[in-house]
Amino acid sequence: MFTGIIEEVGEVVQVQDNGNFRTIAVAGNTVFEDLRTGSSIAVNGVCLTVRTLADRTFTAELSRETLDRTSLGNLKKSTVVNLERPMRADSRFGGHIVQGHVDGLGHIRRFERQGDAWNLEVEYPETDKRYLVQKGSITVDGISLTVAALLGSNIFSVAIIPHTFENTNLKTARPNDPVNLEFDVLAKYIESLLKPYAVRND
Repeated sequence: MFTGIIEEVGEVVQVQDNGNFRTIAVAGNTVFEDLRTGSSIAVNGVCLTVRTLADRTFTAELSRETLDRTSLGNLKKSTVVNLERPMRADSRFGGHIVQGHVDGLGHIRRFERQGDAWNLEVEYPETDKRYLVQKGSITVDGISLTVAALLGSNIFSVAIIPHTFENTNLKTARPNDPVNLEFDVLAKYIESLLKPYAVRND
């Protein structure tokens, strides 16, 4: 389990296809303090498994499911990515419950500076509208954010503070870029629990 508090921004140093899998190599610093082969690590909000470690670089394999459902299929050499190790049981819970299981892709529609902060607007699949509420939690590329407003039928906005901008991949984000979205797991559990009691109109 993760919290959506990004530990550092890493850099993709290699991308290689191996049959049905794609292997990426990512360089970083902070996350290597206790990283081991077999460890979980979130890359842009996607939970991956470390395959090898060497010289402050780890490799991880991307399955076809990961390539189809997330933006990791677009990674290229020199791309910067958000990194977070799993939450420790004795640490503070700074963000919200993030599983690293991406629900789907959104696309940046607008990203503008407003005073000392930035306003980020993301278009998302309309079928997922039921999981979003104003002031609720949303994970964008692994970053725990708060929905500031729901705009139109399938666009939400979030406010990005300077610390988040400077310490995540958002400093390289541009309109139309794809982003990984994970909706609040609590909303999905509640939906599942209530579904047997839903009033049917058919």
